[in-house]
Amino acid sequence: MSKKVVVVYHSGFGHTARQAEHVFNGAASVAGVEALRVSVDAVDAHWDDLAAADAIIFGAPTYMGSVSAQFKEFMDKSSKVWFGQGWKDKLAAGFTNSASQSGDKLNSLVQLMVFSAQHSMLWVSLGLMPGNNSSAGSVEDLNRIGGYAGAMAQSNADQGAEAMQASDLKTAEHLGRRVAEAVLRLG
Repeated sequence: MSKKVVVVYHSGFGHTARQAEHVFNGAASVAGVEALRVSVDAVDAHWDDLAAADAIIFGAPTYMGSVSAQFKEFMDKSSKVWFGQGWKDKLAAGFTNSASQSGDKLNSLVQLMVFSAQHSMLWVSLGLMPGNNSSAGSVEDLNRIGGYAGAMAQSNADQGAEAMQASDLKTAEHLGRRVAEAVLRLG
């Protein structure tokens, strides 16, 4: 029986959707894991999928130093699940994207961690040392932004999702694969 990983996300301009695709690809690349990608816009048709998941990876753009309003709406909608502790002991992880190099992305990841903790979930960190932090580093390094809590991406405000940094997308894939491998180890 395969393990299930669901990537649930919101994307306002396509960048976080592309990041979610790569998180999904990383999870789906692990033998024995079935992955599903769900936009919060369609979440009402997927509550059963979230209930059946062994891990849920949350993704939202960082707007004004926090997750998007649409993702927060999903968080609020999960209160019935919270009340019954329906996601207790599932693995959780998170990713975010913003136009600014910092953009206060860490605050969004902390918000996702607290949300997961309220659901009694177990948080999986990125598990990568920071890249691009020495004279030998480059923007092509995985974890080029240097986060630990989850995968961070930076996308220029004047460019579409097709212009995202390849290293940020590879970092997203790493996160999906790490969560999928953790599900198998703990399962």
